[in-house]
Amino acid sequence: MKSLYSYFILFLVCFIGLGAHTVSGQQGANISSWPRTISYEIYVQSFADSDGDGKGDIKGMMSKLDYLKDLGVGSLWLMPMSPSPSYHKYDVMDYYGIDSTYGTVADFKKFVEEAHKRNIKVVIDMVLNHSSSRNPWFVDARKGVNSPYRDYYVWTEKSDPQTRSRGNVTAGENRERNHWVRLPGADSNYYYYAQFGGNMPDLNYDNPKLREEIFKVGRFWASEVKVDGFRLDAARHIFPDERAQDNHRWWEYFLQEMRKVNKDFYLVGEVWAPAEVVGPYLKGIPALFDFDMGVAIIKALNTERADSLAIMHKKIRDFYRTVNPDYVDATFLTNHDQVRIMSSLNGNTDKAKVAASILLTLPGSPYLYYGEEIGMLGKKPDQGIREPFLWDTKEKDKSRTTWEKPFNSNDSTMVPLSQQMRDQNSVYNHYKKLIQIRNSNKALTYGELEPVNFNNSALSAFIRTGDDPVLVIHNVSGAEVTATLSNDLAQYSKILYKDKNANLKSRVVSIPAYSSVLLQK
Repeated sequence: MKSLYSYFILFLVCFIGLGAHTVSGQQGANISSWPRTISYEIYVQSFADSDGDGKGDIKGMMSKLDYLKDLGVGSLWLMPMSPSPSYHKYDVMDYYGIDSTYGTVADFKKFVEEAHKRNIKVVIDMVLNHSSSRNPWFVDARKGVNSPYRDYYVWTEKSDPQTRSRGNVTAGENRERNHWVRLPGADSNYYYYAQFGGNMPDLNYDNPKLREEIFKVGRFWASEVKVDGFRLDAARHIFPDERAQDNHRWWEYFLQEMRKVNKDFYLVGEVWAPAEVVGPYLKGIPALFDFDMGVAIIKALNTERADSLAIMHKKIRDFYRTVNPDYVDATFLTNHDQVRIMSSLNGNTDKAKVAASILLTLPGSPYLYYGEEIGMLGKKPDQGIREPFLWDTKEKDKSRTTWEKPFNSNDSTMVPLSQQMRDQNSVYNHYKKLIQIRNSNKALTYGELEPVNFNNSALSAFIRTGDDPVLVIHNVSGAEVTATLSNDLAQYSKILYKDKNANLKSRVVSIPAYSSVLLQK
């Protein structure tokens, strides 16, 4: 028989253990929900290789789902996976298939199923502005005016003055070009329209048959494969710029069709333009990437002036809500078309951490570009910003893909994930900590934004509102800054999070160089 003392000890251990678990659970509980979760963009070819052929694939990506779950990711945006002749796969040959280098449709269905088991949503890149010139539709259309697919594309004749005019410079493009492309052939008098180059002819949305075909494509992925949404590539260019209202209406029709399949189906769009151009798209595309804020955050860190960031974001949000009160602000630092954030900040790790802190404390649905959380470098051309994720040292890494790597060429240039996981001061652990705090804090996930002015250009300060509001202060300068809390801020007396040696004493907050502090009442 056990002594009374033994039972007491057993009870005490259980009680202490239960108490510790409860506290930990409260601190780490994930209260964020779709679509206001952390999203993670993946270029499949460079993420993880499962079969040793040096190319990332669906099974390799599936093997990393637990990593993504542990990081705090709630949804994935996967760059194009359809059969395509290019490495980037933005020129689609088959809208119902998966490129054989990545796997099969069956592989991808299994991936979606496994992601859903981990409460991770899956959004796929849907390239609907144009197809590949090798798409069977276009191959048949170019045969002549009697092809049943001829009107799937936009045509004109050599005599049309448009064929000799220069194209307009549009947002996101860095060069001017004529978008009319002569159909090959010695005696050809026909030209087709191609916003992004001759190998990517634009689809003709004035054609009802084409529109119904696109609805069919969307229904397949939403109903058969069970994806949760689409990232809409080049959403601004379905119709020419002078037909902007037709663009807006098309996406409203498309959203209606997709929500017949899934009432919660998610669309996030690429409309690379100023806020006044972006706004009207929000009726048909409820989430749009906030390019203006990404650029502003990088500029703030490089100039070490951030006092206007929150004011700017509030102005954008207030405007967007006049169009769609339920819109989702898809915030991000950089993506697959831009110089990576670490390179944009000249390799300064401290600045990169502050950039992450700003992104993860602003309102919206933050998007991370794969490798951002380990500080990967990358500059143009595009291959340089789509390099392999470094999971481990080269000798140990069985998942690393092969690619020409001018920026992350070896482990002395870039510290792989395995090593960063063991370093509490690493970029990875900084991201993970901030993501955990955001995911478990209602104000940081759902709260509105109230800018705060400390009369110091180095500080970006704002309140995330709610039942338990958070006062956020970021110092983007290379020197420590102090800020005195005014009477209306005096109740923010508890530190929720801090970098380095930030402290609060007698209403005076000390924020070290390139660091952040989050305060609660």
